[in-house]
Amino acid sequence: MSTERDDGRIAPAPAFDPLTDPLPDVLTGPLIDPLTAPLSDLLAGPLSGALSGSLAGPLRDPLCDPPRYPFAGPAGADIADTIELPLTDGLIDFFAHERQGVAGPPPGPDLLDGVAGWGAVGTEAGPFQLVPVGIERDLRLIGQWMNDPAVAAFWGLSGPDGVIAGHLRAQLDGDGRSVPCLGVLGGVPMSYWEVYRADLDPIARHYPSRPHDTGIHFLLGNVADRGRGLGTLLLRTVADLVLDHRPSCGRVVGEPDLRNTPSLAAFLGAGFRLSGEVQLPDKRAAVMIRDRALRAVL
Repeated sequence: MSTERDDGRIAPAPAFDPLTDPLPDVLTGPLIDPLTAPLSDLLAGPLSGALSGSLAGPLRDPLCDPPRYPFAGPAGADIADTIELPLTDGLIDFFAHERQGVAGPPPGPDLLDGVAGWGAVGTEAGPFQLVPVGIERDLRLIGQWMNDPAVAAFWGLSGPDGVIAGHLRAQLDGDGRSVPCLGVLGGVPMSYWEVYRADLDPIARHYPSRPHDTGIHFLLGNVADRGRGLGTLLLRTVADLVLDHRPSCGRVVGEPDLRNTPSLAAFLGAGFRLSGEVQLPDKRAAVMIRDRALRAVL
């Protein structure tokens, strides 16, 4: 400790001799190893006064205790109550394969400019990505959706797993003109999509197709996701993905059943225009087109 001299100047404190001088109070007492001792021991004793201001309150383990988020909501609110995700067998299969890094089958001829590599994009509902289907991973989940009566009425694929597997395998083992995908929103698979070359599809015989016209089939898997504008949002998102990643494509095409009023509304809300009606072998369809040239205004 320094002292003031008669001339007003501060005199330096005498040097501390570790061989003869007693240890300062803060260093007396039992030795504590800070790497192994419990936190409670570190906070006890001479250091407790200096640390009490910043470490007051119950002890927390930063590796195990959940963080206290500044936007966690009202005091006493339980964040877990804000998310409800029932884990069906299909969802469990999907997440198990994701953890194991199991991908879908190797891609065939690439007629759609690498759908698997288009990546995730941000939407108002969260990040969205098209993930090509893997039959082993996704069959149960897609089967559950296809057996929903509201879906079966327009897709006609209800029944045992073999029915859905045959439909998926015809695309996965084909020439690459159609790619079946799961729509993954916020990390959760919640919709089924088929991105296909409309100009190479039988529908091309029923409307004035153009080279590289790209078609979209889709369904929302969960009842709770329907009827609130999510289909419109994601349909616009996928159409934008097609136009962004397929520079040779000038138009995105849809062919919803004329009886499927919610689907028609979703296409119109997503910037598609009604080009006409056609009679296909299994339905009377509306030909919906989204033009690249009109992308900014529709």
